[in-house]
Amino acid sequence: MKKNLLFLALFFSIVASSQNKMTPELLWKLGRVGGIGITKDKAFVVYVVTIPDIQGNSSSSKYFKVPISGGEAIELGDAVDSLLVNEKISPDGKYLLTSEEVQVKKVHSNDLYPDLSRANAYVFESLNYRHWDTWEDGKFGHVFITPIVNGRLGDAKDIMPNEPFDCPQKPSGGGEDFIWSPDSKHVLYVTKKKFGKDYAISTNTDLYEYDITTGTTKNLTETNKGYDVDPAYNNKGILAWLQMRRDGYESDKQDLVVYDGKNTINLTKSRDNIHVEGFKWAEDGKILFFWAPLNGTLQLFSVSYSADPKVIPVIKQITKGEFDITGLVAQKKDTLILSRTDMNHAAELYSYTISSGTMKQLTHVNDVVYKTLSTCKIERKYVTTTDAKKMLVWVIYPPDFDTAKKYPTLLYCQGGPQVALTQFYSYRWNMQLIASQGYIVVAPCRRGMPGFGTKWNEEVSKDWGGQVMKDYLSAIDAVSLEKYVDKGRRGCVGASFGGYSVFELEGLHDGRFKSFIAHDGIFDFKSMYGTTDEIFFTNWESGGRYWDKNNAAAQRYFNQSPSNLVQNWNTPIMIIQGGKDYRVPLEQGQQAFQAAQLKGIKSKLLYLPSENHWVLSPQNALVWQREFFKWLDETLK
Repeated sequence: MKKNLLFLALFFSIVASSQNKMTPELLWKLGRVGGIGITKDKAFVVYVVTIPDIQGNSSSSKYFKVPISGGEAIELGDAVDSLLVNEKISPDGKYLLTSEEVQVKKVHSNDLYPDLSRANAYVFESLNYRHWDTWEDGKFGHVFITPIVNGRLGDAKDIMPNEPFDCPQKPSGGGEDFIWSPDSKHVLYVTKKKFGKDYAISTNTDLYEYDITTGTTKNLTETNKGYDVDPAYNNKGILAWLQMRRDGYESDKQDLVVYDGKNTINLTKSRDNIHVEGFKWAEDGKILFFWAPLNGTLQLFSVSYSADPKVIPVIKQITKGEFDITGLVAQKKDTLILSRTDMNHAAELYSYTISSGTMKQLTHVNDVVYKTLSTCKIERKYVTTTDAKKMLVWVIYPPDFDTAKKYPTLLYCQGGPQVALTQFYSYRWNMQLIASQGYIVVAPCRRGMPGFGTKWNEEVSKDWGGQVMKDYLSAIDAVSLEKYVDKGRRGCVGASFGGYSVFELEGLHDGRFKSFIAHDGIFDFKSMYGTTDEIFFTNWESGGRYWDKNNAAAQRYFNQSPSNLVQNWNTPIMIIQGGKDYRVPLEQGQQAFQAAQLKGIKSKLLYLPSENHWVLSPQNALVWQREFFKWLDETLK
């Protein structure tokens, strides 16, 4: 192990020895740390380090353990599973839970017409014919129970036979979607029992309880019409999960609720500014820890639980600082193991002592690299919006920033639209990387972001082109008053809703910007409505359909389409589009590029055929970074 760590340290020191600023190549050599859990004896924290392989266009992973009190990391090799509790084995040790893809529907020509072996066709009779980056093939993820007899596995039983529903949830669900009850008598699983058009227009995901003795299934959350996800039991059998109230609204306030078999209690209902990202029961089962955005950061909180619904839950903020707590890995008595990032540092694991409030770094995977780099100054500014609200704006400065110099400045437009802009560390939209190339980055927490109250979060819906655009312009105008901002070299960049924002601002920025970059942004609302996968998203955000001529909210929204402002476009723009992005499909980028070209505007299209809404392969990611900065060099420097 020591030899391996020495090799990694030597490798990083060679790579970084000549570096004093972050580069795309260096960013993609960082180890990516993920906490897995705590060993059975609770002496060690187990984690994984994933390192991208640029030449192989892949990645490799190594597993380690580190003493919970701190110390030297030890590589585990293949010994990981034996150190951890296998939560897919029932507590009584008699059954194993798994999930497998099962053919339920016949969709492909090979299934419909076996005699036509060379045909390649799909036949659909309803919506949801494709999702995220995959076309529907008639297969669905099902949960299976397999008996364990004398250490051997028996015959597996599908607890969702013939059902066209998925568990885990697609596209991003995992093992957290199906769990054991503490008494080993029930399996709890998450799914949305809707198919076709009904699936595409709803977020009504529920928790189902399967009785392994009777083979019967009960919906535990039938009365709630929005999301119910991430179930977890405490040591006393009390169930907790995350819940959104309204069907069709994927960014509704997400609360932490508990159910004791009689009463369902919403523990975070009283806090308007709390949108729970994730949670974990405390060891004693009396409180729950959760993390949530608050005023531009992600922090850890605790909330009390009482079986008496009349008792008001007490919420306490545990951590404070200019960083994000991105997860709680484990607890051992007074010690919590947390994952933490900030805009200058990728995720590492930290121990937090509850009684003293002290935090200590446990993993040091990227320390060698960061010791060679000049960090970027990150500053909070508060800007008054056009409707007299106070808005947080993050400003990220280049290393060795000099107030006597003038710098090109970028307005960063966050995606979502309802996604918090916190102290995140991205491997694409990396603030440290962008600022290290000599740019000031202005990142406003504009309307639509959780952590500032429900009203602020919801004011983006049905009005994408309204106050939000004014918020963006208020942010860049306020920061541009500083003498070190070069007003002649300002750009605007963003992805997803941020990409939409770029397209919209191209048509109304009134000469503020000299360059734009939009990644997977919505250009035309009508064609987006006709081709996107999750219709519930566009239904909620638009307030209706474009053919509903008597729906004033819908008509206002569709009139805010960037395609309606192309007559005002006159500024260089780069457009990036994933070919397998079925959330914001290919034609959105194509239409924007074609409009810019036909108007004679300097423009570029970066097309990534194999990428979805993200950029996941290492080499494509480096192409993205190189083209991103090449465009900015051409248009702003």
